Amino acid sequence: QIKDFKKGFLPVILPVAVVCLLIVPANLSTALLIGATCMMLMFIGRVSGKHLLLTMGIAMIPVMLLVLAAVIRHKTAEPSAVSRQPSTHSGLLVRVDTWINRVENFMYSTKENKADDNYQVNQAKIAVANGGWIGLGPGNSRQRNFLPHPYSDFIYAIIIEEYGLIGGAIIMFIYLVFLFRSIRIFKKCPFAFGAFLALGLSFTLMIQAIANMAVNVNLFPVTGVTLPLVSMGGSSFLFTCLAIGIILSVARNAERIEGEDKATLESEGAEENQGI
Repeated sequence: QIKDFKKGFLPVILPVAVVCLLIVPANLSTALLIGATCMMLMFIGRVSGKHLLLTMGIAMIPVMLLVLAAVIRHKTAEPSAVSRQPSTHSGLLVRVDTWINRVENFMYSTKENKADDNYQVNQAKIAVANGGWIGLGPGNSRQRNFLPHPYSDFIYAIIIEEYGLIGGAIIMFIYLVFLFRSIRIFKKCPFAFGAFLALGLSFTLMIQAIANMAVNVNLFPVTGVTLPLVSMGGSSFLFTCLAIGIILSVARNAERIEGEDKATLESEGAEENQGI
């Protein structure tokens, strides 16, 4: 029934949509993270591709509206404007204005931009450029004194500055190993709930890591997403520890069940040999 639109798809996608819509006013990046994870799980769970494409198309509408609003704002802005006036809106409109500003800064970031408009991204670029191949050495970062949130949102740029591109590549390799191990747990787990739970949590951490690293190297607009197991403290670190603990619990149960099955087969084989 998973391929049936009414009986299989709607009961899954509606709660996800409601949760994401409730989170959007407070944190757009978290809502996108949850939505992307659920879409990947539904794809692996063999949900109909037509239903997934329809959902992605609907989800892309507000994204395209944000991009369009950013383009219109940039085209209609006065070239002589010294700085952007603070928003006089309140509530959700303030968040929408912030999202448009971030998309606009990402799309039209130039050297002529005022420092206040794209300060974080510019400092992260400088940190990455300073790092080179081998970096400046542990503790020798210069931009950590200028970059806001150097140990949380922009920790990856500081890692590249201190340890170089080689250190940044090692961090990426560690995350790939983590994903590979999680996929092995998914394949070994005999129960669908535990398997998809472990895979979903691992996807959440991986998407979060990719988003953080992409922001640090200016591939994505600023999102405020931290780097799992690397960024300093906060509720994100607690969630990361909880997620890894659940994944390890699923792996332990899978190994226990696998061991019990092997023991049962061995005992049955021994009984057959004795009977012969």
